[in-house]
Amino acid sequence: MSEFQNTLLRALDRDAVARLCLQPVKFELKHEIEYPGKAIEHLYFVEAGMASMTTTFIDGSQVEVGMFGYESVIGVSALMGTKRSLNRVYTQIAGHGFSSRIEIARREFSRGEEFQHLALRYVQTQLLQAIQSAGCHAKHNTEQRLARWLLICADRAHSNTFKMSHEFLADMLGGTRPTLSMTAGLLKAKGLIEYTRGEIHIVDVAGLEKTSCECYLIIKNHLDNYAEFDTAADG
Repeated sequence: MSEFQNTLLRALDRDAVARLCLQPVKFELKHEIEYPGKAIEHLYFVEAGMASMTTTFIDGSQVEVGMFGYESVIGVSALMGTKRSLNRVYTQIAGHGFSSRIEIARREFSRGEEFQHLALRYVQTQLLQAIQSAGCHAKHNTEQRLARWLLICADRAHSNTFKMSHEFLADMLGGTRPTLSMTAGLLKAKGLIEYTRGEIHIVDVAGLEKTSCECYLIIKNHLDNYAEFDTAADG
C-alpha cells in the first residue's frame, strides 16, 4: 500500500517517485504558494490541508477559481512551459505535503511515462472544475453555491470542521459579506451547519448535499477519480 495520501503520488511507482526528489513541506495557514508574476520554482503535492487559487482584480478583490487538496499538484502548468504564475495560490486550511523542484519535475514529465499521463489528467480535472464553477456562478443561487463550496472544502480537507470567516467566503464565492452571512444563517437555521467565531462545522452532510446543486457531485467525481480515467495515451 502506498505511503502517500496525495492522489498522483499514490499512483506512481517507486522509481518515478524517487526521480522527483521529493522534499517535505509544511503549509501554514495563509501560506503564499504562488503569486501573480512570481516564478514557479516548485511543484507541490498536497497530502493534507487545502489551498485556493484566486484571480485578483485591480481594486484588490479576489474570486476563487480553483481549489487544491490531497488530489492536487500545485504548479502543474509549469510542466507545459509556464514560467510565472498568473494567479495567487495560498493555504486556507493548514497542512503538509511534498515539493519537487520544477526542473526535476520537468525532466520526469518529459519521459512521457505515468507521471506525464497523470499530470495531464489532473490539468483536465482543473479545467473541468473551473468550467463547472463558472457555470455554477451564473446559474445557481448563493445557498446552492455555498453548500457546494463547503462540501468540496470538507472533502479536500478530510474534515467537517474548519475555520473560515464570512468575509473570506464572500471573496471565494464572489458575493458580499452581508449576502454570505444571510445565506450561512439559512443553512444554520435548517440544521445543516454550525458556526461560531469564524469556525464552520458541517452538521448534516446529506442535507447539505440536497441543498447543493449538481455541480458538487460532478466536481467531486473528477477530483476523486482522475487517476483512473482513461486517456488517449492509454490505448
